Amino acid sequence: MFPEYRELISKLKTSDTHFQKKFNKHNQLDEEIRNLEQHSASDYTPEVHELKLQKLHLKEEIYDILKGHSA
Repeated sequence: MFPEYRELISKLKTSDTHFQKKFNKHNQLDEEIRNLEQHSASDYTPEVHELKLQKLHLKEEIYDILKGHSA
């Protein structure tokens, strides 16, 4: 996720608790989605859809934080 910000992400994961929580939650949702998709006949169950929306929202928030720190 966001390879152009790799260095900043590493820095923020250790120095910004708010960022760290969002980043970890994003990764947790990603893993949960993968697990559900592996065990489901359809990738588009309502639960998976909702988790993907949450993940997208977090990704947008993370990107906003990264842009704010690199400006």
